Amino acid sequence: MNQELKILIQAQYPLIYLVTSEEERAEQAISTIAQSELKPQRRVFVWTVTHGIVEYGQPRNVTQHNTVSPEAAIEWIIRQKEPSIFILKDLHPFIDAPATNRSLRDAIASFKGTHKNIILMSPMQQVPIELEKEVVVIDFTLPDMAELNKVLTQHVDQNRGRRLTTEAREKLLRAALGLTKDEAEKVYRKAQVTTGRLTEDEVDIVLSEKKQLIRRNGILEYIEEDETIDAVGGLEELKRWLKQRSNAFTERAREYGLPQPKGMLILGVPGCGKSLIAKTTSRLWGLPLLRLDMGRVYDGSMVGRSEANLRNALKTAESISPAILFIDELDKSFAGSGGSSDSDGGTSSRIFGSFLTWMQDKKSPVFVMATANRVERLPGEFLRKGRFDEIFFVDLPTPEERQDIFNIHLTKRREDISRFDLEQLAKMSDGFSGAEIEQAIVAAMYEAFAQDREFTQLDIIAALKATLPLSRTMQEQVTALRDWARQRARPAASSVAEYQRMEF
Repeated sequence: MNQELKILIQAQYPLIYLVTSEEERAEQAISTIAQSELKPQRRVFVWTVTHGIVEYGQPRNVTQHNTVSPEAAIEWIIRQKEPSIFILKDLHPFIDAPATNRSLRDAIASFKGTHKNIILMSPMQQVPIELEKEVVVIDFTLPDMAELNKVLTQHVDQNRGRRLTTEAREKLLRAALGLTKDEAEKVYRKAQVTTGRLTEDEVDIVLSEKKQLIRRNGILEYIEEDETIDAVGGLEELKRWLKQRSNAFTERAREYGLPQPKGMLILGVPGCGKSLIAKTTSRLWGLPLLRLDMGRVYDGSMVGRSEANLRNALKTAESISPAILFIDELDKSFAGSGGSSDSDGGTSSRIFGSFLTWMQDKKSPVFVMATANRVERLPGEFLRKGRFDEIFFVDLPTPEERQDIFNIHLTKRREDISRFDLEQLAKMSDGFSGAEIEQAIVAAMYEAFAQDREFTQLDIIAALKATLPLSRTMQEQVTALRDWARQRARPAASSVAEYQRMEF
């Protein structure tokens, strides 16, 4: 990023939009470029609405009252003659105002042939249409391993800690990937304060704090799952596909010539294990699982805020990759995004377009795992070949899979399940999803618990008979989904997959 910024300044780009929340780190990078890497050297000035324009390096309590307003500040900038870089912090609330907008365009016109640049620095991107042809937007990336290594080295030296082994240092650095420089400093201090030392044993402390920081943004959620993939009944074809790719993000896979997996879409009937598969894959692959809450991405409080939320979330996911990005019920998140509706000012369409572009262009090892129940609500762009590595269809469980599901849920609750006839239970639960089978067992247990006795086969059968499964209440929807998936998706059950292979 620093190299790109240097090139833009040298090429006399008059207006640069730097998207970042790390003001201090970004200012230091700009000052280094201006003073050490450019000829002629540039002076650096910083504007804020609280202090006006102040030269970088001066005390923070200095205030230039005559340049507090954006228009006055830009007018002052235009009058300066010597080579300079002007950082305007958090101008986005004012940038749509006609006077501010016009002042910026006047400054751009006056900068031609000079060594002057304006850098708009803000945590969110907001570019009015009048400036779209004049501005270049770049993201200030989060610290890489080399920068985090400097932070860690400085912390160890300051606290006179014992020398870290290469392995311990690498673990601590990888644990902090995805944090800002300030956040990394805080978690290393916390680890030091908690145990009085900093070694590889404190990686869990760094990771726990990192999870809190991820949760704090309100859009990404760090999910931890105790269940293994063996806790999922049936779906053997899908599980085999996932197990084949358990080492897909290793250097050995790259050396073998394999590309990094992009993602998968799991379609199917509600309650048949789609979300559980996504969660248990994290443990199978040994990768962090980040859930993207699309409902929280949309924010109508300010124009451009939703797009900024999505960019920040995706940037965070990339920074801690390899990772799994989990989007549950994709059909609800992007329903209608591909249409012509403009009821939200085009926000949904822009979010949808941004996400598709990111999926297509991403180079970082972020595996997108999405689930959906209503395929007809998904925009066609999601379903074309190449967007996902594979599209799986999870149907209602077969009789053999229902036996497996009963075995899993009964074994969780009782050590000895020999008194249960699993084959009979599987026959009685025809048309039930995995979630409905589990709830029938729970209902049977409540019935027996209320009577102060152990639950039996008959209790489960009674609970099954009292339940009307979703496959019957939404029969038309389930049938339509099956018809669509028969020719367009890969079956998750091994028996169905084998049957389809024999058909072809």
